[in-house]
Amino acid sequence: EVLRQFFYFSSGTTMITGILLSMRLIAEERGSGTIVLLRTSPLSSGEIVVGKFLSALGFLAFITLCSIYMPLLVMVHGKVSPGHLAAGYGGLLLLGAASIAIGTFASTLSRVQVVSAILGAAILVGLLVLWFVARRTEPPVSSILVALALYSTHFEPFMKGVVHLKDVVYYLSITYFFLLLSMRSLDAQRLD
Repeated sequence: EVLRQFFYFSSGTTMITGILLSMRLIAEERGSGTIVLLRTSPLSSGEIVVGKFLSALGFLAFITLCSIYMPLLVMVHGKVSPGHLAAGYGGLLLLGAASIAIGTFASTLSRVQVVSAILGAAILVGLLVLWFVARRTEPPVSSILVALALYSTHFEPFMKGVVHLKDVVYYLSITYFFLLLSMRSLDAQRLD
């Protein structure tokens, strides 16, 4: 129960950190005028987006893994399964990757970092509250909304130490989808 609560609260800070880290990935380049260098470089839009995404994800992974001492303190007076720790931290990293991808997409849409953070947070919150909307709708629509909800059905198994392939695929799909949107957004701006 203690680990479940730890991963529950850590998930919120991971999502917020993911949005804050990604808000400046492309928006800073556009705001400072260095986007011209990126556009004229031999790098494709995909390489630019993936490089920036991986750097932010690496930093988020480092920050997240620095908190490993907290669950290890539980081992002093209790029993902690290494599998539960691995599942929980794996879920946090998948959730963080999805948040960074959403923030990267928002960063491609704006010149101002604050605007991209607000836009990324709005998309993230929209995906978070789909479970609430699903509870108010009828079965065909509600099952689709529950499947699309970012947190409720997909992250809870990770908090309990259970890894389902469908949840891993979901987070990887969300990450891929928003990175693809980021690439297309950069390509569209390159044509302007």
